[in-house]
Amino acid sequence: MKHSAPSAYRSAAQRWQALVARDTRADGSFVYAVASTGIYCRPGCPSRLAKRENVAFHDTPAEAENAGFRACQRCHPASSSRDERHAQAIAKACRLIEGSEETPDLDQLAQAADLSRFHFHRLFKKIVGLTPRQYSAAQRAQRVRSQLRARPSVTEAIYEAGFSSSSRFYERSQETLGMTPSEFRKGGKGVAISYSIAPCPLGHVLVAGTERGICAVTLGGDPEALAAELHASFPQATIEREDRAFREAVQTLVGHLRDPAQPLDLPLDIQGTAFQQQVWQALRLIPAGQTASYTEIAQRIGRPSAVRAVARACATNPFALVVPCHRVIGVTGKLSGYRWGLERKQKLLEKEARVAA
Repeated sequence: MKHSAPSAYRSAAQRWQALVARDTRADGSFVYAVASTGIYCRPGCPSRLAKRENVAFHDTPAEAENAGFRACQRCHPASSSRDERHAQAIAKACRLIEGSEETPDLDQLAQAADLSRFHFHRLFKKIVGLTPRQYSAAQRAQRVRSQLRARPSVTEAIYEAGFSSSSRFYERSQETLGMTPSEFRKGGKGVAISYSIAPCPLGHVLVAGTERGICAVTLGGDPEALAAELHASFPQATIEREDRAFREAVQTLVGHLRDPAQPLDLPLDIQGTAFQQQVWQALRLIPAGQTASYTEIAQRIGRPSAVRAVARACATNPFALVVPCHRVIGVTGKLSGYRWGLERKQKLLEKEARVAA
């Protein structure tokens, strides 16, 4: 059970709204006590909704018990939340995948997580953002990248990364690396990237992409500096400005800045480690108008001790707005670093809070 409420559930009004909605995302952030029954529950408890005048909120189960309330026998608010138990089970499955040369089959993974085959697969995708097979492929891709840099030949790197044959790897090389092995070893030489820059409420936004999807979204005040940063990030690629190709994507992003309620559903060419992809997927699940701490994100992906690594993944996020790292704050509720400036982060959060209110 957490001992401090996230900023989304600090006020009584926010907590009552979560209670009315039976919002299980609020479980672990606070508990509510009902004067007429003498019982306290999680916000997501399916029990009958009490009258507002009979409800009091407490930050922790201990606080509710000190006030004379007893724990609900239906939702067990004093024990670890269902989401935390699920996160621990999926984290265990991730460790099993990471330690195996071949992807364990679905039955093995579900058994390790103590879940049914169907429930495990659905829960893994929900928490990690990838299927078990995709997660395994991302882990192997990470090993391939490392081995391609360290080994004298592509063939040796392929086998060292755990592929049983070079043909199997080459069948998936575009999916695994986003390019061929030889292109990867040459630092992306031969890869074509197009981009567009447009003014927006936060200065200027740059959108860049390959034939696979958008590979970068950055913010800044100087268009030339944004273009120079793109060239520095992909020094061996062929980069050209093409405003027409990204007109729709740019308009979508600018529209989202003006109205955060507008969805951002853009095709992405995400190149990152399995861990980075876990973090970035978790960030995309934070609703507009809400925030989470680095510690909370680490817990949500089943890596509670990886708070610093989560912060690094946020700092290296190449997709401003699309992957909303601006919604991650310090555990005290204060704004922490933001790749595109704290002033922009503050404006984004203020705008989203107004829209969500």
